[in-house]
Amino acid sequence: KVIDVDNFNAIRIGIASPEQIRSWSNGEVKKPETINYRTLKPEKDGLFCEKIFGPTKDWECYCGKYKRVRFKGIICERCGVEVTRSRVRREKMGHIELAAPVAHIWFVKGVPSRMGYLLDISPKDLEKVLYFAAYIITELDGEKRAQDALKLEREHQEYLANIQRAHEDRIREIIEERDRRIEALKEERVSGSDGGEDEVSPGNSSLEPEIAQIMKEAEKEIAEEKEYVEELLYYARHAYDTFQRLKVKDLISDERLFKEMKERF
Repeated sequence: KVIDVDNFNAIRIGIASPEQIRSWSNGEVKKPETINYRTLKPEKDGLFCEKIFGPTKDWECYCGKYKRVRFKGIICERCGVEVTRSRVRREKMGHIELAAPVAHIWFVKGVPSRMGYLLDISPKDLEKVLYFAAYIITELDGEKRAQDALKLEREHQEYLANIQRAHEDRIREIIEERDRRIEALKEERVSGSDGGEDEVSPGNSSLEPEIAQIMKEAEKEIAEEKEYVEELLYYARHAYDTFQRLKVKDLISDERLFKEMKERF
């Protein structure tokens, strides 16, 4: 039965499923390039690829091995392009395998936003999640969190204490390394000098610049260590406090905070 495409009562537009898109596709587009500006030919596996969409010239494959209509329907074993008319490029389709799921604009935009209405979140928050600007909490066991409250508090305090202990050990190491370097410098100067102790006395001007440099480096390391530990403690406390009041559909914009909660809780 022939369908009269000019005579219809209604039209329905829908979004094709991934399986249906793959069934229509003649190949996967793997590159964002269109044409090679040196040869002016479509790039292989690009958006204009002849292997996927068809030849740019009638009855001629990409590499030029097959030319003329007598080779109609042959697929070139060298370039993989079918010998046919160039107008098939208007009909053939390809597909792109996405690295991450996407949301169709029909479901996101519009008033009201269909997806936002379904999930009961504002369009602004929905956009943050869709564009990977924030994480959204989809599931949370509030009862278990309440049951383990004392255990979580104890583990949290132990975690903070461990950070503090590691910090103190590191400061001690820096100071010991500083003192060792200064002592080694003095011993080296004593062994290399013909004079007595006067030449390596604390007030000796020849040693002062080098000792000052060692002290400066140690102070810098200590300051960096303190800054690092303060940041660790901040995120440890912030993650614990945030987790205590966390609810389903809450957004977390700070990636480090989210990872801290994910690792610990």
